[in-house]
Amino acid sequence: MQSKATTVSQYLKELPADRRATIEAVRSVLLKNLDPLYEEGMLYGMIGYYIPHRVYPPGYHCNPSQPLPFACLASQKNYLSLYLGCAYGPDREKPFRAAWAETGKKLDMGKSCIRFKKVEDLALDVIAETIRRMPARAFIEYYESVIQTTLRRSKKSAKPKTKNPVRAAATPGKKTLQARRSAA
Repeated sequence: MQSKATTVSQYLKELPADRRATIEAVRSVLLKNLDPLYEEGMLYGMIGYYIPHRVYPPGYHCNPSQPLPFACLASQKNYLSLYLGCAYGPDREKPFRAAWAETGKKLDMGKSCIRFKKVEDLALDVIAETIRRMPARAFIEYYESVIQTTLRRSKKSAKPKTKNPVRAAATPGKKTLQARRSAA
């Protein structure tokens, strides 16, 4: 549920008191542990923590006019959510999940989205440590490595498997477009 709020304070004012208190508690942990190069503002209708264009001019590859997102905090319809870009990917997610499991708390997590209803559901110390271990410059390096890997994979999958893709696509009894042109 995206908010139309344009500032974090406006977003917080729109929330019911119980949700506001929970979001503010998580927000406090984020702000205490973020590298000073990150900024807080509104991203995608949520409270966002991002690397601004003055630090990383290319911005987010999906929309270069947006700064590079790092984390987001939101009040959804049926739960609250914390999106952690620094816990995304197998190399990052496994240690995050392991550290969370050691706390004994249940983790409700998608790819990078932690869903929760109250602050007690969260392993705030694990979240704090995960954020603290990812300064902005390190996140940029990680992000760029993921983008390069993705680009290499997409280029490999776009290459044809045979030397002549027209011939490979032909089925017995049917002439390819190239064969029909040659015969004409």
